[in-house]
Amino acid sequence: MSEKGDRSATVTDEVLQSFETHRRELCAYAYRMLGSSFEAEDAVQETFTRAWKSYDSFEGRSSLRSWLYKITTNVCLDMLDGPQRRARPMDLSGPSTPDSQLPAPEPDYVWVEPIPNGLAFGADPAEAASAKDTLRLAFVAAVQHLPASQRAILIMREVLRFSASETADMLEVSPASVNSALQRARATMSKVQEKATVSDAFSETDEQQRKLVDDFVKAFESYDMTALTELLKADVALSMPPFPLWVSGPENVAAFMLGTGEACRNSRLIPLAGANGQPAFGQYKPSGEEPGLWTPWSITVLELDGSTISGLNFFLDTEKLFPLFGLPMEYREN
Repeated sequence: MSEKGDRSATVTDEVLQSFETHRRELCAYAYRMLGSSFEAEDAVQETFTRAWKSYDSFEGRSSLRSWLYKITTNVCLDMLDGPQRRARPMDLSGPSTPDSQLPAPEPDYVWVEPIPNGLAFGADPAEAASAKDTLRLAFVAAVQHLPASQRAILIMREVLRFSASETADMLEVSPASVNSALQRARATMSKVQEKATVSDAFSETDEQQRKLVDDFVKAFESYDMTALTELLKADVALSMPPFPLWVSGPENVAAFMLGTGEACRNSRLIPLAGANGQPAFGQYKPSGEEPGLWTPWSITVLELDGSTISGLNFFLDTEKLFPLFGLPMEYREN
């Protein structure tokens, strides 16, 4: 390769590496906008493609970070060009009785999906702690109620702490328009979040939270419904996307688990590094074909509220989600 070619390759590597340092925060932003880990990854990849193609026109009048956020916003707005919004089962209907038959599953684009902590958080614990609250499933679902441009403005201003002028520049609108849209977005969010499940940020260093999670694993794997219900908040919600059905209350959760959800008995829960800032597991159920062999059942995400569990989220699209979380498609005990 010529000296000129060497320099060009070096410049390319340096530019792409400068993009990469922002990948996780851009993925977290796109996830809040889109409600899908897969679409968020696609959005960031498209952002980097557009940024590389137009890098010669980047004049440094803003920071590289702001410029990449501007491109990511445009990519997300393009992807949100339609009426469909992602939701959680509890956003679509009231709770079902525990003896309800499972309805037909809905397509994957209907649901807010979980995101692995590793896609959204950097290595800085302080940064991760500040991001966790706005990556909760309930927050991401609430944001989906906003029109796309309001969604971007709320996240930029309230989550990422960009100024009104910075946000206006990224969206190519006036600061007054930003402030007006932010007021409308806050009003909508205050109404939606009144109904949302509250969950505390999870910390591995919190002994009470760790014990609560450990007790859940023991109760669930032993299928001890008495022990399990003692861990649940009075208005706990159990959901299982892609099924729109959900149940509420400890007794109803136990009745459901002993009825329609009986297939979960003798499951194994494999701890993950977390999802949406919450404790998460890869759940495997007995294969029914070979002793000692378990097959994928769900990505299970807990929501915590003080000393209780307020949400049990079983995401059943294992063919997509297990590879996303780095899980094998079978489990065998040693």
